[in-house]
Amino acid sequence: MGNMIKTTLLLASLTGLLVIVGQMIGGTSGMIIAFIFAIVMNFGSYWYSDKIVLKMYHAQEVTSAEAPQLYGIVQKLAMRANLPMPKVYIVNTSMPNAFATGRDPQHAAVAATSGILELLTSEELEGVLAHEMAHVKNRDTLISAVAATIAGVITMVATWVKWAAIFGGIGGRDDNGANNIIGFLALAIVAPLAATIIQLAISRSREFAADEEGARISQKPWALASALEKLEYGSKNYRQRRGDVQPSQTTAHMFIVNPLKGSALMNLFRTHPVTEERIRRLRAM
Repeated sequence: MGNMIKTTLLLASLTGLLVIVGQMIGGTSGMIIAFIFAIVMNFGSYWYSDKIVLKMYHAQEVTSAEAPQLYGIVQKLAMRANLPMPKVYIVNTSMPNAFATGRDPQHAAVAATSGILELLTSEELEGVLAHEMAHVKNRDTLISAVAATIAGVITMVATWVKWAAIFGGIGGRDDNGANNIIGFLALAIVAPLAATIIQLAISRSREFAADEEGARISQKPWALASALEKLEYGSKNYRQRRGDVQPSQTTAHMFIVNPLKGSALMNLFRTHPVTEERIRRLRAM
């Protein structure tokens, strides 16, 4: 409940930031336009985000005959969590990882990479897939899509404002116009940064919740903890092979561990909680 309240407040903050940006650019009309634009974009993400992500990673749907272990584990977990059976996909990459997508439990999909199927034991894989089923149960797949969409709209509007200010499209040539340009340039820098920080806070909060719920579904918190150790190491030491599908920054938050190698600066904007803390919480259950 605490994580859900925190997520709701963060989503409200993200929406509020978008409205503020619209108001600063175009007054009341700009605020209304920004809000309507957010609704339209969220409608699109609600219906198509899962299809876009699965296509982006060239995910291949599999049946129980094609991937009996993977499909069987997902089927068992869906029954245990009292959820509809999601579609099951495999992503052809040696990078060990997994993600879930879909607007609701009735239209969900769970995807595992070929790398994770090679790396983990059956019980560890069950822990990971239980984590992904928890995302489906908690509707985190929709929450993350909405958060990413709103943050993307803010960044897009801020980028437009930046270039408009630089080329004289905002403000005049008098002193007040110069002050306006400086203000808009500051907005173009601060707004996307704030939107990203809020979006990542939502992502981290939902990961903790999915770890906890996933451990309950699988009844094996130790297996998920062990899997996270292997996945963290595998992600940091991943070497691309020919034919591997490469992860995108825009979808990194969807995976169970961050698929991107980051510098110290990138670690300030983590898409996931620190893995060691996740493992500590799971082993304390």
